[in-house]
Amino acid sequence: MGKAELPEGKMSTRDPSDLWSRSHGDAQLLQDLGWYHGSLTRHAAEALLLSNGCDGSYLLRDSNDATRLYSLSVRAKDSVKHFHVEYTGYSFKFGFNEFASLKDFVKHFANQPLIGSETGTLIVLKHPYPREVEEPSIYESVRVHTAMQTGRTENDLVPTAPSTWKTRWFTLHRNELKYFKDQMSPEPIRILDLTECSAVQFDYSQERVNCFCLVFPFRTFYLCAKTGVEADEWIKILRWKLSQIRKQLNQREGTIRSQSFIFK
Repeated sequence: MGKAELPEGKMSTRDPSDLWSRSHGDAQLLQDLGWYHGSLTRHAAEALLLSNGCDGSYLLRDSNDATRLYSLSVRAKDSVKHFHVEYTGYSFKFGFNEFASLKDFVKHFANQPLIGSETGTLIVLKHPYPREVEEPSIYESVRVHTAMQTGRTENDLVPTAPSTWKTRWFTLHRNELKYFKDQMSPEPIRILDLTECSAVQFDYSQERVNCFCLVFPFRTFYLCAKTGVEADEWIKILRWKLSQIRKQLNQREGTIRSQSFIFK
């Protein structure tokens, strides 16, 4: 756990629901914090900050260690440091001091404080990394292997399915995931419509590590990234894309339903 020099805070006697907790009804307050990334994993946070952040970029996320414990992930020059933030029920502990409210806690970061880790690294917290950003451009070479259709067993393998992994160049734009033979190919081999995708998840059934799969009604696509961090990042971005698609579909359905009913 890292160290931080922070200004003195005051203990609060207000009800915890006025501050920041995970109990029902209070989560919205935390959701309003633009640089809170919820259940973002440690690996995904490191991937985001190293690839898109800069020295002094930071974000807040849930910690896997305990309830009401959060992690502040901070981009240093060439690495990412992680610091604990604890919600006690009435205050926020960060470093050696406590803050009486979420407002005081956030105000502290607006002053661009200096944070120090146990390794001696000093970082000025200058750039909160927003949760809602422009869709990142993804141009990575990922290995893809398609073998069976959804719901089939290993005895029902498609006869012409490839038995080896092939490297394909992937691009993600709007609701389309395209893959090409290589980076220089002008036309994609196939375009996957993500509105038809039902799930994106890690897969441990293959004889490789860092695998994940995309489930479609007609086929399940198995992909293998170069590293666990890269796989985490792809899964996070694809899941975010699916959530946006579903949100848009739900809004459309809600509009249709509201136009279909007449109340007396």
